[in-house]
Amino acid sequence: MAKKKVEEVVQEAPSVKEVNRVKTMYSEEVAPALMKAFNYSSVMEVPKLEKITLNMRMGDIKENAKSLQMATQELEQIAGQKALVTRAKKSVANFKLRTKQEIGAMVTLRGDRMWNFFDKLISIALPRVRDFRGLSTKSFDGRGNYALGIKEQLIFPEIAYDQIEKVRGFDICFVTTAKTDEEAREMFRLLGMPFAAK
Repeated sequence: MAKKKVEEVVQEAPSVKEVNRVKTMYSEEVAPALMKAFNYSSVMEVPKLEKITLNMRMGDIKENAKSLQMATQELEQIAGQKALVTRAKKSVANFKLRTKQEIGAMVTLRGDRMWNFFDKLISIALPRVRDFRGLSTKSFDGRGNYALGIKEQLIFPEIAYDQIEKVRGFDICFVTTAKTDEEAREMFRLLGMPFAAK
Protein backbone atom coordinates (compact mmCIF):
# COMPACT_ATOMS: atom_id res chain seq x y z
CA MET A 1 0.00 0.00 0.00
CA ALA A 2 1.45 3.34 -1.10
CA LYS A 3 2.14 5.92 1.57
CA LYS A 4 -0.36 8.76 1.64
CA LYS A 5 0.80 12.30 1.14
CA VAL A 6 0.66 14.65 4.14
CA GLU A 7 -1.93 16.87 2.38
CA GLU A 8 -4.31 13.90 1.91
CA VAL A 9 -4.05 12.89 5.57
CA VAL A 10 -4.77 16.46 6.70
CA GLN A 11 -7.85 16.63 4.45
CA GLU A 12 -9.19 13.33 5.81
CA ALA A 13 -8.69 14.29 9.46
CA PRO A 14 -11.90 15.40 11.24
CA SER A 15 -12.09 19.12 11.90
CA VAL A 16 -11.31 20.07 15.49
CA LYS A 17 -14.30 21.76 17.13
CA GLU A 18 -13.66 25.13 18.70
CA VAL A 19 -13.78 24.72 22.49
CA ASN A 20 -15.63 27.44 24.38
CA ARG A 21 -13.54 29.04 27.13
CA VAL A 22 -16.44 29.27 29.62
CA LYS A 23 -17.31 25.58 29.10
CA THR A 24 -13.64 24.67 29.70
CA MET A 25 -13.54 26.93 32.77
CA TYR A 26 -16.65 25.20 34.16
CA SER A 27 -15.19 21.70 33.88
CA GLU A 28 -11.66 22.60 35.03
CA GLU A 29 -12.25 25.25 37.72
CA VAL A 30 -15.93 25.80 38.61
CA ALA A 31 -17.04 22.17 39.09
CA PRO A 32 -14.12 21.26 41.43
CA ALA A 33 -14.67 24.50 43.40
CA LEU A 34 -18.38 23.71 43.82
CA MET A 35 -17.60 20.14 44.94
CA LYS A 36 -15.30 21.53 47.63
CA ALA A 37 -17.70 24.31 48.73
CA PHE A 38 -20.83 22.15 49.06
CA ASN A 39 -19.15 18.79 49.94
CA TYR A 40 -20.77 16.79 47.13
CA SER A 41 -20.07 13.06 47.27
CA SER A 42 -20.39 12.62 43.49
CA VAL A 43 -19.53 14.69 40.42
CA MET A 44 -23.10 14.14 39.21
CA GLU A 45 -24.40 16.29 42.10
CA VAL A 46 -22.52 19.38 40.90
CA PRO A 47 -25.02 21.90 39.47
CA LYS A 48 -24.64 22.68 35.79
CA LEU A 49 -26.25 24.92 33.20
CA GLU A 50 -28.88 22.86 31.37
CA LYS A 51 -30.34 25.32 28.84
CA ILE A 52 -30.88 29.02 28.13
CA THR A 53 -34.25 30.23 26.84
CA LEU A 54 -34.72 33.55 25.03
CA ASN A 55 -38.31 34.80 24.86
CA MET A 56 -39.52 37.93 23.04
CA ARG A 57 -43.14 39.08 23.37
CA MET A 58 -44.63 41.56 20.93
CA GLY A 59 -47.76 43.54 21.67
CA ASP A 60 -47.60 45.74 18.57
CA ILE A 61 -48.15 43.00 15.99
CA LYS A 62 -51.73 44.18 15.43
CA GLU A 63 -50.51 47.54 14.11
CA ASN A 64 -47.59 46.15 12.08
CA ALA A 65 -47.51 42.51 10.94
CA LYS A 66 -43.99 42.93 9.51
CA SER A 67 -42.59 43.69 12.98
CA LEU A 68 -42.87 39.99 13.98
CA GLN A 69 -40.67 38.97 11.05
CA MET A 70 -38.08 41.68 11.86
CA ALA A 71 -38.03 40.83 15.58
CA THR A 72 -37.72 37.09 14.87
CA GLN A 73 -34.74 37.73 12.56
CA GLU A 74 -33.05 39.84 15.27
CA LEU A 75 -33.59 37.09 17.87
CA GLU A 76 -32.13 34.52 15.45
CA GLN A 77 -29.05 36.74 14.85
CA ILE A 78 -28.49 37.09 18.61
CA ALA A 79 -28.99 33.39 19.39
CA GLY A 80 -27.40 31.93 16.26
CA GLN A 81 -30.31 29.51 15.96
CA LYS A 82 -33.73 29.50 14.28
CA ALA A 83 -36.48 31.03 16.44
CA LEU A 84 -39.86 29.44 17.10
CA VAL A 85 -42.90 31.72 16.66
CA THR A 86 -45.20 31.52 19.70
CA ARG A 87 -48.99 31.73 19.41
CA ALA A 88 -51.81 32.70 21.78
CA LYS A 89 -53.41 29.70 23.52
CA LYS A 90 -56.78 31.39 24.05
CA SER A 91 -58.66 34.52 22.99
CA VAL A 92 -58.64 37.60 25.26
CA ALA A 93 -61.05 40.33 24.13
CA ASN A 94 -59.49 43.08 26.29
CA PHE A 95 -56.14 42.63 24.56
CA LYS A 96 -57.74 42.11 21.09
CA LEU A 97 -56.16 38.67 21.07
CA ARG A 98 -57.43 35.68 19.13
CA THR A 99 -56.56 31.99 19.56
CA LYS A 100 -53.48 30.87 17.57
CA GLN A 101 -52.52 34.47 16.78
CA GLU A 102 -48.75 35.02 16.53
CA ILE A 103 -47.61 36.97 19.60
CA GLY A 104 -43.87 36.43 19.97
CA ALA A 105 -40.77 34.34 19.36
CA MET A 106 -38.54 32.09 21.45
CA VAL A 107 -35.26 30.20 21.19
CA THR A 108 -33.96 27.38 23.42
CA LEU A 109 -30.17 27.00 23.46
CA ARG A 110 -28.34 23.86 24.58
CA GLY A 111 -24.80 22.50 24.30
CA ASP A 112 -22.09 24.57 22.60
CA ARG A 113 -24.52 27.27 21.39
CA MET A 114 -25.67 27.77 24.98
CA TRP A 115 -22.09 28.20 26.22
CA ASN A 116 -21.23 30.56 23.33
CA PHE A 117 -24.28 32.71 24.08
CA PHE A 118 -23.47 32.78 27.82
CA ASP A 119 -19.88 33.86 27.06
CA LYS A 120 -21.08 36.58 24.67
CA LEU A 121 -23.64 37.84 27.20
CA ILE A 122 -21.27 38.26 30.15
CA SER A 123 -18.19 39.33 28.12
CA ILE A 124 -19.64 41.66 25.48
CA ALA A 125 -23.37 42.43 25.88
CA LEU A 126 -23.79 43.24 29.62
CA PRO A 127 -20.76 45.60 29.76
CA ARG A 128 -22.48 47.61 26.96
CA VAL A 129 -25.59 48.27 29.09
CA ARG A 130 -25.91 51.93 29.98
CA ASP A 131 -25.25 52.67 33.70
CA PHE A 132 -24.73 48.97 34.42
CA ARG A 133 -24.34 48.29 38.15
CA GLY A 134 -24.54 44.52 38.16
CA LEU A 135 -27.33 41.93 38.01
CA SER A 136 -29.83 41.43 40.80
CA THR A 137 -29.37 38.37 42.99
CA LYS A 138 -33.15 38.32 43.72
CA SER A 139 -34.16 36.95 40.31
CA PHE A 140 -33.79 33.28 41.28
CA ASP A 141 -36.99 31.22 41.35
CA GLY A 142 -36.28 29.08 44.44
CA ARG A 143 -35.23 26.04 42.37
CA GLY A 144 -31.87 27.29 41.09
CA ASN A 145 -33.10 28.90 37.87
CA TYR A 146 -32.33 32.54 37.02
CA ALA A 147 -34.34 35.03 34.94
CA LEU A 148 -32.99 38.19 33.38
CA GLY A 149 -34.67 40.94 31.36
CA ILE A 150 -32.86 42.74 28.53
CA LYS A 151 -34.31 46.18 27.72
CA GLU A 152 -32.53 46.75 24.39
CA GLN A 153 -31.41 44.24 21.77
CA LEU A 154 -28.76 46.80 20.72
CA ILE A 155 -26.32 45.61 23.40
CA PHE A 156 -25.57 42.56 21.23
CA PRO A 157 -22.88 43.10 18.56
CA GLU A 158 -24.90 41.31 15.83
CA ILE A 159 -27.57 44.03 15.81
CA ALA A 160 -26.83 47.10 13.66
CA TYR A 161 -28.33 50.31 15.09
CA ASP A 162 -29.36 51.73 11.71
CA GLN A 163 -31.15 48.53 10.61
CA ILE A 164 -33.51 48.00 13.55
CA GLU A 165 -37.20 48.84 13.25
CA LYS A 166 -37.81 49.37 16.97
CA VAL A 167 -35.90 49.01 20.25
CA ARG A 168 -37.15 45.77 21.79
CA GLY A 169 -36.41 43.83 24.92
CA PHE A 170 -36.59 40.13 25.69
CA ASP A 171 -36.32 37.72 28.60
CA ILE A 172 -33.47 35.29 29.21
CA CYS A 173 -34.02 32.30 31.49
CA PHE A 174 -31.08 30.19 32.71
CA VAL A 175 -32.21 26.67 33.65
CA THR A 176 -29.81 24.79 35.94
CA THR A 177 -29.72 21.41 37.69
CA ALA A 178 -29.07 23.11 41.06
CA LYS A 179 -31.40 22.18 43.92
CA THR A 180 -31.15 25.55 45.72
CA ASP A 181 -30.66 29.19 44.75
CA GLU A 182 -27.49 29.36 46.82
CA GLU A 183 -25.81 26.62 44.75
CA ALA A 184 -26.89 28.21 41.47
CA ARG A 185 -25.78 31.68 42.60
CA GLU A 186 -22.32 30.37 43.50
CA MET A 187 -22.05 28.55 40.16
CA PHE A 188 -22.95 31.70 38.18
CA ARG A 189 -20.59 33.81 40.30
CA LEU A 190 -17.70 31.44 39.56
CA LEU A 191 -18.60 31.49 35.85
CA GLY A 192 -18.15 35.28 35.87
CA MET A 193 -21.75 36.54 35.96
CA PRO A 194 -21.57 40.16 37.19
CA PHE A 195 -23.90 40.23 40.20
CA ALA A 196 -24.42 43.55 41.99
CA ALA A 197 -22.76 43.99 45.37
CA LYS A 198 -25.19 43.63 48.28
